[in-house]
Amino acid sequence: MALLQQSVPGERDASERAGEDPVLQSAVRKAALRFVPLLTIAYLFNYLDRTSLGFAALTMNQQLGLSASQFGLAAGVFFLGYSLFEVPSNLMLYRFGARRWLARIMISWGIVSAATAFVVGPNSFYGLRLLLGIAEAGFFPGVTFFLAAWFPAQYRTRMLAWFLVGIPLSSLVGSPVCGLLLQMDGIWGLAGWQWLFLLVSLPCIPLGFLTLRLLSDSPQAATWLTPDERDMLDEVLASEVRERPHSSLLAAFKDSRVLICAVIQFGFTLGSYGIGIWLPLMLKEYHLSNLAIGWTAAIPYLFASVGMILWARYVDEKGRRIVNLAIACLLGGVGLLAPIISGSLPVAVIGFSLALVGVTAARAIFWTIPTRFLTGVAAAGGLAFINSIATVGGFVGPSMMGWLREFSGSYVVGLLAVAAIMVAATAASMSLKLVISRE
Repeated sequence: MALLQQSVPGERDASERAGEDPVLQSAVRKAALRFVPLLTIAYLFNYLDRTSLGFAALTMNQQLGLSASQFGLAAGVFFLGYSLFEVPSNLMLYRFGARRWLARIMISWGIVSAATAFVVGPNSFYGLRLLLGIAEAGFFPGVTFFLAAWFPAQYRTRMLAWFLVGIPLSSLVGSPVCGLLLQMDGIWGLAGWQWLFLLVSLPCIPLGFLTLRLLSDSPQAATWLTPDERDMLDEVLASEVRERPHSSLLAAFKDSRVLICAVIQFGFTLGSYGIGIWLPLMLKEYHLSNLAIGWTAAIPYLFASVGMILWARYVDEKGRRIVNLAIACLLGGVGLLAPIISGSLPVAVIGFSLALVGVTAARAIFWTIPTRFLTGVAAAGGLAFINSIATVGGFVGPSMMGWLREFSGSYVVGLLAVAAIMVAATAASMSLKLVISRE
């Protein structure tokens, strides 16, 4: 099974050398098959409510009278609620356990996201987007914390990549589906964009209850593992050699490595949402139908899905996480030059594809780095702190694109700004070499 293929020797600690043990391999395989598909599907739906926003805008903006800047602000205000409640949410996860808290997050975001179908203007739209951010806060760093508590370092990048593939898959699958759901306009008196919000949101509720049933907070709580498998996982995870680890929350917040990580993720998160939320509207500039936009927008995410998995596998085998992170960020910026310099749709799609391969691969590689020096409550709070600061990029990206679109009359200035920020994230990534000696 490729997902669980063993890494080649390199800079490996005791826990990595233990990876050849068949008991450990059996435990990891069982955990991967039980957790990763469920969490990936959940993350797919988590991102569908963001993918669907761009498609809903194709008809919703005109019906509700939203300007480009109002839509951009509504798209971005989600991240203010998300950022403010990220650390408290993850500390609650640490207190009550990942199984119960992740289930709570899924159920509440499904309810609030579905309610977006009934907004009547900019103010109600702003309010529900803010509430949705609060409901979703802590999901991603919570899952990152959970996977780090279950999977040894030599498996971690691949597990994170398989989880994170839910992001490009949400657009790969969601783009054509969203285009089709818009065609439901008028059924039972609801607009197509209302059906869109309802049908991508309500499945999150049963997924939450399934999470409550299938997840286990730790190997010792997993009755579906043998005693030997539970003990082996605990032993290997406890023996991992970490880079100047922190288990104190305050120490984690003051660590320069944590602050640099927050800056890096700010950059590629801004790029991800700056591209993703506005991609349907940018493609509309090429005079495509809503259905054609759905299929065309799926193409870059097909390459992003495959590229992220292959790149993560390469990093697990060869190492050099920081260098690969920097290359991925640089690719994210360089790819955006194609739609800027060419008016051709095929060239633009190639550029968006390269940019999204870079952005999605950067995310998978990045999250294996802070788990190497954060443990315990510092990991729960520190990962959330990184994500909360960085997720402000999710507010800045869409808002900036909307404002620059109104200011300049085109998307070129906005794309240039996103590309420049991705290049800055590249430089920040390389600066990690100054403070991290062991990747």
